[in-house]
Amino acid sequence: MAASSFLKVSFLLSLLSALWPEQTRRSSSSIAVFPPTCNRIECPSFETIEVGNGYEIRKYNSTVWVSTYPIQDISLVEATRTGFLQLFDYIQGKNSYEEKIEMTGPVITEVTPSDGPFCESSFVVSFFVPKKNQANPAPAKGLHIQKWKPTYVAIRQFGGFVSDYEVGEEAAALEASLAGTIWSAAIEKNRGSAPTSVYTVAQYNSPFEFKNRVNEIWLLFDLEE
Repeated sequence: MAASSFLKVSFLLSLLSALWPEQTRRSSSSIAVFPPTCNRIECPSFETIEVGNGYEIRKYNSTVWVSTYPIQDISLVEATRTGFLQLFDYIQGKNSYEEKIEMTGPVITEVTPSDGPFCESSFVVSFFVPKKNQANPAPAKGLHIQKWKPTYVAIRQFGGFVSDYEVGEEAAALEASLAGTIWSAAIEKNRGSAPTSVYTVAQYNSPFEFKNRVNEIWLLFDLEE
């Protein structure tokens, strides 16, 4: 119980803290590193389909997420902090069932980029619902439940502490690494005529972990089989 409480507080502090000094941010192109956090708390299960040059393709099983409604902000860090507070209250019992729910990982933020550098983007922050709660997830005011069917995800991992500046670069690097692959074609087909390139930022670590941090950029897509 003490360890569980410590992890919850750690995640809270991670997303309430200000940006960390530049020397703590370190980009990495490492791929297929299993996030150590998922050895301690529950994370969604997946199958690795392919590991390529600068990317990994995963297939996630059906998953359930509790999510905020879109948050308009110019900063991913600030929007994630805002959404995290709502979701942290949710797992602490501020839901229709007054039920406390275990912390899970990762915290994901779906990013719909704006048309310009000083315009607000749209962010949706989500927690993975533990398997024991997925059959009947607690509803809550201001939040909604998302049920994903089996989903393919192209991912790029990077280290350090997530900052507003680097996430766009990492997302662009993932797109570049996928260029010319069957995965890129599938992603483009899923986007259709959408004017912006939506991506997701997954964060796994507490602020007290300075080494071996694992963050990910996700591009979700369906694949006709």
